[in-house]
Amino acid sequence: MRTSASCVPLILLAAQLCPAQWMFRGDPAHSGIYPEPGPRQFHGIKWKFATGNRVASSPVWHEDTLYFGSDDGSVYAVDAAGGRQKWRFVTRGPVPATPAVSGGLVYFPSYDGMIYAVDARTGKLRWKTATGGERRFEAKGLHGMAPKNQTFADPYDVFLSSPVVVNESVYVGSGDGNLYALDAASGNVRWKFPTGDVVGSLERSCWHVPERLQ
Repeated sequence: MRTSASCVPLILLAAQLCPAQWMFRGDPAHSGIYPEPGPRQFHGIKWKFATGNRVASSPVWHEDTLYFGSDDGSVYAVDAAGGRQKWRFVTRGPVPATPAVSGGLVYFPSYDGMIYAVDARTGKLRWKTATGGERRFEAKGLHGMAPKNQTFADPYDVFLSSPVVVNESVYVGSGDGNLYALDAASGNVRWKFPTGDVVGSLERSCWHVPERLQ
């Protein structure tokens, strides 16, 4: 569905409710595997919710609330049954990332270079941690673009890293080239691992949390 750039609606289709999804693709491994069958039939649009820009974030569902980011720089909490806004948290950059919900907090990165934790019920800021800043992946002659010796930003690099929360730690990548492990309660950096380039998300990719990180 296409609308004007200033108003992109999030649409919920009326169907049998799916199991709750509290982070991207449902679990810390981002496996996309759920214990119950999904809906077999959709019956039409139940409600729609407009934000101020594109919604690239996948919504997560926790305790009858949907949480998602928007390129208008906000993260929203919306009542899953009726589409009523519960709260809106404003950052200083687009949020094309799927939040994670754990322990009463919502975790997400923003293009403003911050990783945030806000209260899942009220939307009040609990903590924010600065990274070295976000950027899109770029390379010379990317995707066969000409001239081949010119550096191009990847037009398909749309999503920021979706956080993984496990064992009181938040794992999230950044455009500064690091994978961060943050204390889930305080946001303090436990460690960061330099990868040498942008750490983001692809539509068909998933994170794996090795046993040594758990």
